[in-house]
Amino acid sequence: MPEENHATARSVLIVGASAAGLATAEALRRKEYQGALTLLDAERHHPPYDRPPLSKQVLKGDWEPARTPLRTGEQLAALEVKFVSGDGADSFDAAARTVTTRTGRRLRADHVVIATGLYPRALPGQGSLAGAHVLRSMEDALRLRGDLLGGERLVVVGAGMLGTEIAAGAHALGLDVTVVAPATTLMGPQVGDLIGGLLSRLHTEQRVRMRLGAAVDRLTGEDGRVTGVRLATGEVLPADVVAVAIGARPATDWLTGSGLPLGDGVECDAHCRAAPGTWAVGDVASWHDERLGRRLRLENRTNATEQAQTVAANIMGAARPYTPVPYYWTGQYEAKLQVHGLPSPFDDVKVVEGSLDERRFAALYGRGGRVTAVLGWNMPKQARLLRRRHLSGPPPGADAARPA
Repeated sequence: MPEENHATARSVLIVGASAAGLATAEALRRKEYQGALTLLDAERHHPPYDRPPLSKQVLKGDWEPARTPLRTGEQLAALEVKFVSGDGADSFDAAARTVTTRTGRRLRADHVVIATGLYPRALPGQGSLAGAHVLRSMEDALRLRGDLLGGERLVVVGAGMLGTEIAAGAHALGLDVTVVAPATTLMGPQVGDLIGGLLSRLHTEQRVRMRLGAAVDRLTGEDGRVTGVRLATGEVLPADVVAVAIGARPATDWLTGSGLPLGDGVECDAHCRAAPGTWAVGDVASWHDERLGRRLRLENRTNATEQAQTVAANIMGAARPYTPVPYYWTGQYEAKLQVHGLPSPFDDVKVVEGSLDERRFAALYGRGGRVTAVLGWNMPKQARLLRRRHLSGPPPGADAARPA
């Protein structure tokens, strides 16, 4: 790719105003970028807000939505950013670095940063049934909470981190909760069966029903409202509320025909650059990780902040490769899990401090004689120390250490 003339960059357009987009704007200003800065935000009713609390504090009612904004109005004003709200991106011409919005605006900049995040996956026919939910936005969280407050039986389809957090939150609200998924343990594909089995036991002890190893056929409904989840066996799990948490896909539909390389996200080089003057950051970005020697895409809050620092530096001419140590955390009942690195369900797992029986421990993941990840279960300090010892890079800062 030809090099851009960073010294003459007079304008930056950031498409997407959630954590990754806002962090990019802040990092540019910290690096003394003085040019025009525009954030295109598809959401109209909320200033840029943090998403991790949606499945935790907001869903349970511990936080009001007013606690979720990433910055105060005064802090946003100090950035001297032009916010274009309530108007999402419709198409992009990478050669001209021009975004056309849904209302027909044409926005051009010397540098365009794509931070459009993810679309939650849904089951066929789900959108036509009241009481069937996904959880990605603030509006999603508020609608789901409203139905939970009036409901009795919830079925969560999906046993990943989002599904298990929804299950724990709904249990706290007093609902009868069932989790159904093809996986054999909760979060098994993320943390392996040893830790996933312990998490499954924790939920079972809270009287959450487990239907693991089961395939879902479709949702059932009556008079436009969901009534249950039909399994591939024909069995129906009755429900008056269903939360579907079966993953997400990068929000790249609007980039079709743009000239950018698209695969599992916007495909970038090691510097998070997709084309001259065009960058991607956060959940939507797939980049070549030089340390791992392969392409990587991460869906967590820490990555959104850390990748934004690299993209901002590179816009300013740094030519810095992005080689993070991934990090996320989750809280369910009394368990707080911190995960550093990239654990695989095929890794060997060794508890090196504490014990599984006490449910307070730190574990190392590894294969081929190399440590791949560190997990702490109610042992955050020990997990950080093990990260320093076995994985490259310092632990994330307090304000970056929240997952997506």
